[in-house]
Amino acid sequence: MNQTKFLFIAFLAIFTFNFAYSIKPDTEVTINGEKFYINGSPTFKGRIWDGISVEGLLPNSRMVQGIFDDLNPETVVRWNYPDGKWNAKRNTNEFVSAMSSWRKHGLLAFTINLQGGSPMGYGNKNWYNSAYYEDGKLRADYMNRLDKILKEADNLGMVPILGLFYFGQDQNLKDEKAVIAATDNAIEWLLKKGYKNVIIEVGNESNNNAYNHPILKENRIHELILRIKDKAPGLLVSTSFNGNTLPPEKVVEVSDFVLIHGNGVHKPERITEMVEQVRAMSTYSPKPIVFNEDDHFDFDKPVNNFVNATKAYASWGYFDFRMKDEGFDEGYQSVPVNWQISSERKKGFFLKVKEIFVD
Repeated sequence: MNQTKFLFIAFLAIFTFNFAYSIKPDTEVTINGEKFYINGSPTFKGRIWDGISVEGLLPNSRMVQGIFDDLNPETVVRWNYPDGKWNAKRNTNEFVSAMSSWRKHGLLAFTINLQGGSPMGYGNKNWYNSAYYEDGKLRADYMNRLDKILKEADNLGMVPILGLFYFGQDQNLKDEKAVIAATDNAIEWLLKKGYKNVIIEVGNESNNNAYNHPILKENRIHELILRIKDKAPGLLVSTSFNGNTLPPEKVVEVSDFVLIHGNGVHKPERITEMVEQVRAMSTYSPKPIVFNEDDHFDFDKPVNNFVNATKAYASWGYFDFRMKDEGFDEGYQSVPVNWQISSERKKGFFLKVKEIFVD
């Protein structure tokens, strides 16, 4: 083979690889003060609901099982569909098919996690769902499924809140070195792909006692936030904490936005109080406050957690799991998932989103 032909083939291979591995993004998310911006404009620009501005908010839903699989052959049979065996590709394809209907109702964001969440709503047993090998390398099949979701979100103008770790699965990383490698590998993958519509939740509920690795717990999680910000300037990063608790002041200081959870908050006025307490912290500077998990509903009532968060100028996130004896149509966290707006509870949430942000 002559040198010219060799160089042409090498160039073509590099070009093809880079084209396949990266995208030209349609959607870019940024922050200005307490507001989220998409492609240079605040979300819901000029929108007033019930006498208050909702410009710059980021209504969201917990959809963490979009790339779920179970690598334990003894437990994977738990997740069979009513009409057939569990299938990870089917799950992701059905997720992607439902996204446009969420967006039409005004939903701008969803949380997805590389280690999922409890596929039974709450509680963890011996299933194995992780996009990482034990040493922190990425599993290609998981990342291919994630890529499909992020690509569709980019097309629709949506913002995935990408979680890196979950307390029910972090034990499958063998040590702290593997946790750091997993963090670096996930962020490098995002950078190479070129997505600009993704924001990061390093760990789901970093003060949960079930975490195995100290670096993922509340006293050290800021180390990973700072590591990501150093490796990927411009990528927006935070981490969440258990319901009805506040993040440490150090986490509030280093985060680009503040994540809190409404689980366990049975009185909507407590939602208002939590937002006020975050803003009163000595380390808080103007930045968005986001609930990305709350399992309280009452969407037909004039006062509920969603309404109170919105009136306190905080974004609110819906967390819906299938309760005992409920059917396949219920819940967005319990596996297998019907990703459509398929139950009265789901319809109640999406109609409220549409009322506040669209109609």
